[in-house]
Amino acid sequence: MTVTAPPGYAAIVTAAGRGTRAGGGEPKQWRDLAGRSILARSLDAFAGFDRVVLVVHPDDMARAIRDFAGGVTIVTGGDTRAASVMAGLHALEGQATHVLIHDGARPLVGDAVIQGVIDALQGGAPAAAPALPVSDALWKGAGGAVTGTTPRDGLFRAQTPQGFALDQISNAHRLHPHDAADDVELALKAGIPVAITPGSEDNLKITFPADFARAERILGTAMDIRLGNGYDVHAFGPGNHVWLCGVQIAHEAGLVGHSDADVGMHALTDAIYGALAEGDIGRHFPPSDPQWKGADSAIFLAHAADLARERGFTFGNADVTLICEMPKIGPHAQAMQARLAQIMGVDASRISVKATTSERLGFTGRREGIAAIATAALIKA
Repeated sequence: MTVTAPPGYAAIVTAAGRGTRAGGGEPKQWRDLAGRSILARSLDAFAGFDRVVLVVHPDDMARAIRDFAGGVTIVTGGDTRAASVMAGLHALEGQATHVLIHDGARPLVGDAVIQGVIDALQGGAPAAAPALPVSDALWKGAGGAVTGTTPRDGLFRAQTPQGFALDQISNAHRLHPHDAADDVELALKAGIPVAITPGSEDNLKITFPADFARAERILGTAMDIRLGNGYDVHAFGPGNHVWLCGVQIAHEAGLVGHSDADVGMHALTDAIYGALAEGDIGRHFPPSDPQWKGADSAIFLAHAADLARERGFTFGNADVTLICEMPKIGPHAQAMQARLAQIMGVDASRISVKATTSERLGFTGRREGIAAIATAALIKA
């Protein structure tokens, strides 16, 4: 389930930080978490909102547009968290009455947490934010030793999303433009009362390397992983080129088939259908149907990839092996990888294309045709 926001409610997801404490060599929000980026999972939680603004670092703008354009409004953040939130608020001026502001590094926020904030705002609270009461003893320390204790009564661990009337939180940011730990801090400085709503232990903020393992354990309880394989063969026939994995390669012969005979793409398409228990290409695009005569095999692969997404799956990876003596695949492998990734709508790093020979044995060894095998891994978290 996804929370459906009331009319006038928008969301801002902040992702302009660098997140260096999490390690990994790239900002934590872009790192993989069980097959999808942390940021993609954070945005998924607000799919039921009519307006979602994503705030990113200038260096990440091209990547954000590639991954999320069309579904969200993407704006450039500032040097501080407060400046980034203000950029998101500016993008919503005149287009919303209320806003939920969420940290893009909290990819496991649940529907109940979001709904709790909305219910509090709908009930008349000018602001609301989820939190968990502190249950552990609190110490003060220095030099590796305990120097004192702090009462935990009335203390809470703050979470996001934090919800506000849009005009009030925008005014709070204008009155206090300096940075703050979160938007509740600025709301309180502006005299806006904030209701506490139920948080969740699963709504962790990815901050340190160990947090990835914890998040994966949480996701693992509901993860659905599917593997499929595909195999296809096409014989050589008249022609002066072949289509392999979406790339046209000059050759002394063509490949014979009802469509464009792209043996690599056919094997990969069948691998995806297999992972979904959806049969093969022939079930969806019968060779007896004349409309598929000479068709671009990208149609078949795109259909399989779209079907996987409709079922809630993302691609873990896909691997294609072409088996032939000729033509040489190595010079074209990178172009094939890029073309398959484009058709499937995934990052090229998730696609592998390689080739081997059959040591001059069998029909491929006699240069009578080309075979291909493929494997696809689908993940639903």
